[in-house]
Amino acid sequence: MPETNLSYTLAILSAMITPAVLISACGSLAISTANRLGRAIDRTRRLSERFREMVETQPDSPLRDDEISLLFDQLSRATRRARLLQRALTSTYLALTVFVATSVVIAVVAVSGAQYAWIPTALGMIGAGLLFYSSILLIAEARVARTTIDNEMSFLLRLGRHYAPKELVEQQRAHASFFDRFR
Repeated sequence: MPETNLSYTLAILSAMITPAVLISACGSLAISTANRLGRAIDRTRRLSERFREMVETQPDSPLRDDEISLLFDQLSRATRRARLLQRALTSTYLALTVFVATSVVIAVVAVSGAQYAWIPTALGMIGAGLLFYSSILLIAEARVARTTIDNEMSFLLRLGRHYAPKELVEQQRAHASFFDRFR
């Protein structure tokens, strides 16, 4: 009989530890998302300062309006990124909470009886759904970030073409057309 009790206890403990893997995954995801959110907020602040400088000053730059337009677009995208990351972080924290609850409920169900065995399963599925939603938000944020980088690089190339010597511009165009085939 003691061996049966030990097996039963070990089965319960194993079931309780299973959500710990997902709890650990949530923790890692939360840390990386919080870091991304911090960088997005810092970027928004820098863009805001640069935008204010551009609007308040009147430099004789032929691309000034283009830069103001780029900064405004980037400010909008950085704000969108921050919102997506905030939602992803909230979803990750909710998933973390649900997985901890799943672990606790497994123990409670083991003690109280099998009629409530569906509860940890439902909680586990809810937690997985929240993690999935968080992942989708992070994918959307990464796409916004990539578009922002592409737009900034395009502007910098235009700026470089405007100020660089003609022969350097021609070299860059020849080089770029070769690599454009691999996009």
